[in-house]
Amino acid sequence: MDKRTAIVVGAGIVGLATARALAQKGFSVQIFERTHQAVGASIRNFGMIWPIGQPGGKLYNRAIRSRNIWKEIGDQSNISYNNCGSLHVAYHQDEWQVLQELYESFRKEGRDVSLLDKDQIAKRSEAVVQKDLLGGLFSHDELIIDPRQAIHSLPEYLSEKFGIEFNWGKCVTRIADQTAYVGKESYKADLILICSGADFETLYPEEFAKFPFTKCKLQMLRFAAQPENWSIGPALCGGLSLVHYKSFTAASSLPVLKKRYEDELSEYLKWGIHVMVSQNAQGELTVGDSHEYAMTHDPFDKDFINKMILNYLKKFAQFKDWTLLETWNGVYPKLTDGGNDLLFSPDPGVHLINGVGGAGMTLSFGLAEELMEQF
Repeated sequence: MDKRTAIVVGAGIVGLATARALAQKGFSVQIFERTHQAVGASIRNFGMIWPIGQPGGKLYNRAIRSRNIWKEIGDQSNISYNNCGSLHVAYHQDEWQVLQELYESFRKEGRDVSLLDKDQIAKRSEAVVQKDLLGGLFSHDELIIDPRQAIHSLPEYLSEKFGIEFNWGKCVTRIADQTAYVGKESYKADLILICSGADFETLYPEEFAKFPFTKCKLQMLRFAAQPENWSIGPALCGGLSLVHYKSFTAASSLPVLKKRYEDELSEYLKWGIHVMVSQNAQGELTVGDSHEYAMTHDPFDKDFINKMILNYLKKFAQFKDWTLLETWNGVYPKLTDGGNDLLFSPDPGVHLINGVGGAGMTLSFGLAEELMEQF
């Protein structure tokens, strides 16, 4: 019996994860990507595989499954990863109180976390500023990959391991009767999955308009590889990150901390700035980020946002080399109703997968495997 066939539109992380899951389920898979390489949100992020940011239960389990898949792929390919964990640091008593509450809550969930004092932090990371440091929460779960290298290398891995066919520079502009049209070319499949990221305009725009979507623009920076293989250790996060992730609402005193930030750091909250840093295999440091929400964004970076990010970063992190290599912005789709994913079918045999927000690298592999139960 012939294999069932599937077309995936989009070669970002959601599309790649979907193609892998389809191939594992026995489909013969083709991916169509409008550009000649992936250049969207999937390469414009920290490379943090970030279970700590996901609330306990379904989403945390999905994140752990995705992390394990990243490790499996890394062990079978040239895609490097660093299971370095994450470290949230506190310089004010209210931040330290939140971290202690999170430690108790996360431990009850079975997460592998530790509370560290000032001296223990110094042993784990030379990059953490010691002045006024009260302590930190370390999590063993987090993984760092280089998104540019990973998204560039995944197609070759998927092609060799699963026989997935990639069609680059092929923009699918219309779908009808389970057939994808690229100009005058047509491609029929039993199943078509659209993983178009922030592009709501090309395929089924009227369907996207029915759902509570917006687009988030973020700004990021990258610093030079650190000398003599100097490492920051785990990914580092300042206090502002505590009011960003859903999982941290488990801390009962979080509203008190947020109120202080509203009083003292209102401009940071206005621009959605929370500050983290990760280090890739080349020793380069990726720093960010900000969050602006609208359906259409200007293409330009705001210098004052980058300066705000750097000013806050220097309160908790110190590097050997502060040479700035580049800055950029990325845009990803986000559901405004608090949802974490969206699967809907506008036509028979056609499904749109979207809505993972800024957690695509963390959740996509696990999500794709869950969705395959429906096909």
